[in-house]
Amino acid sequence: MSECNISESIKQAEKTAEEIIERCKTLSIKLALAESCTAGIISAFLANTSGASRVLWGSFVCYTQEAKVSMLGLDNEKLNKYGLVSRETALSMAQGALLKSGAGIGAAVTGLAGPGGDGSGVPVGTIWTAAALKNGRTEAKEFHFSGSRDIVRIRAAIAALDLIAESCLT
Repeated sequence: MSECNISESIKQAEKTAEEIIERCKTLSIKLALAESCTAGIISAFLANTSGASRVLWGSFVCYTQEAKVSMLGLDNEKLNKYGLVSRETALSMAQGALLKSGAGIGAAVTGLAGPGGDGSGVPVGTIWTAAALKNGRTEAKEFHFSGSRDIVRIRAAIAALDLIAESCLT
C-alpha cells in the first residue's frame, strides 16, 4: 500500500471513528477494546474524536499470551489449541473485554505484523478482528495484509474500526 493510499485510509478511519463515537453516544453504550498487535492504535483513533470520553471505556493492550490470560481471563489451553492468531482467540478477547468492562461492545484485534513470524506457521500479515455485543451477537473477520510492520498494524486497526462500525452502526 502506498503512502498516498495509507493516508486516505487513515482519513477514512478517522471518519469511521467519529461515526462510531456518535452512534454509541446515541445508543448510550460504552466500547471496550482488547488490542494485541495494534497495541493501542484503535484506541488512539477513537480518542482523537471529540466526545470519545462518553463512549470509550478503555483498552486492554494484551500483547502476550500471559497478558491475554491475566487481563481478559482467556484460557491457556484454548490459546494453545487454537493459537494466538485465530478466530477463537479474537472472539475470546472481544468477549473478555466486554465482560471485564461491563461495556455494551467489546472489540478485539490479534495478528502478526511482522517482519518475522512467531513460529506458529501463521503467515505474517494475518489479522483477526472480532466484536462481541452485550446482546450476545458476535462477529469475527480474518484479513491478510502486506507491507511494513507499521502498515500492517495501521491496516489492522482500520479493519477493527470497520468491524466495530458494522456491529454498532447497523
